This record gives sequence, structure tokens and C-alpha cells, in this order.
Amino acid sequence: MISFLQILLILLLRAGCSQFIQQAEQQAGQVEYSYLVRQADRTPQINAVWGKKFWNRAEKTSLKNYMGDYPSHFPKTQVRVKYDENYIYVTFRVKDNYVKAVATQTNGRVFQDSCVEFFFTPGPDVSRGYFNLETNCKGVFLFQYKNSNNKQAFVALDDARQIEISHSLEENVENEITKPLTWIIEYRIPFSVLSKYMEVDIPGPGVQWRANFYKCADMTSHPHWLTWAPVDFLKPSFHRPEFFGWLNFE
Repeated sequence: MISFLQILLILLLRAGCSQFIQQAEQQAGQVEYSYLVRQADRTPQINAVWGKKFWNRAEKTSLKNYMGDYPSHFPKTQVRVKYDENYIYVTFRVKDNYVKAVATQTNGRVFQDSCVEFFFTPGPDVSRGYFNLETNCKGVFLFQYKNSNNKQAFVALDDARQIEISHSLEENVENEITKPLTWIIEYRIPFSVLSKYMEVDIPGPGVQWRANFYKCADMTSHPHWLTWAPVDFLKPSFHRPEFFGWLNFE
């Protein structure tokens, strides 16, 4: 029996609506999520300014998928990524409500706060392992890895300190703030640190990494688990490299 989605795709094909076909295929899980990472032509100041020239040519991508039940609060979350010969640069912008951050120490439980996360394998094969850098809205982060031998541990603090990170949030949000707030996180990760924990394909034209981006707020009044690439799992679980999308370096 032909499904409704198949009928819809046939009708759209006949109508020549390629844009709508692509959207329908993505919803059906038939198109892999990918992001073009452009090469930086200057070294930026890490200052959590979304609109600065450094990010002008970087594509913006949004987190439009979710895990668990559809959340009552679905903050608009965008990401940009760039690279140079020494670093990968990442910035998030979140248009949020119900903002809270309690964790104050590196490798604390930042995922319980208003938090953005970057999970990535530094190459095309997720069996190599992956890193997860999870950052609350005040710039406090945890940095962890899981290698090909299934060893899972925090990156050493001396190495974690080499990540330069900045945030834009001036408000004290230890007690949750329910008014609309836009907050930005920006950081850069040295390839030299990553190479201590697993094989790294240093970015350059044609290099591919696997990755996903997340937004969560486990212990706020409006918890949610948003994803960039869809994660097909029964309950919220971000440690699912089999569902990572692709970073394609230009």
C-alpha cells in the first residue's frame, strides 16, 4: 500500500517543487543533515558577539528537532561553525525564556541548566569515538570523551583550560528568570587538545567530521531536549553518535 508521504512526494515531483520534496525527505529521515564549515581568514576575539564580521560568511543552522514529548517551550537556537589551522570555532545564539544556571565548576552538571551542547567525532567514522562539550548559558562547561575502546572520561582540566570561551549573559540566573532573554555562547577548541584523546582528521578542504548540536534545560521549569540532526530514540539521550550529522569542511 502506498503511504501518504509517498503520494505527496510523487505529486510534488510532478509539480517540480524540489524545495518541498527536500523538506519532506528530511522529515522522513531520507536526507542526512550536513553543515558547510567555512575556513576563517582572520583570528577572532572570543567575545560572544553574534554579529561580528568573523561570522559573516558562516552559515546559520537551527535546532528544529526534539526528543521526548513536544516541549511547551521550544527556544529558537542557532549555531555557526568555522575553522582555521589550529582551532574549530563554535557559537550558539538562543532566544530563550525560563533561563537558569546553577553549575559553577568545570565538569559540573551544566546539562541541568539552560545549556547548549556540541557532540562530535573528529573524522567520518563514529566508531573512532566522540567528544561532548556541554556549556551552560554562563559559559561553564563540561568536556568529555568516549574513545574507540568505550572508555568514557572527562578531558583533563589542564587541557580543558585551553578552550577559550565567552558568554553574553549579564543577568544573574541562579534563580530562574522567566522573561525573554537572548544569550550567546562562543568558543574555540584547539585541535592539539583533541589529538591527545583520539585520532583527529585536521580540517581542510574535503575533510568530514560527524556531529550533532543540542539544546537542553533538564532542571528548569520548562525542560526540553532539542537536536539539530534527528535522534530516533525512545527517550532523551544525546549520546547517540549513530545519529550524528555531517560537518563538511570547505
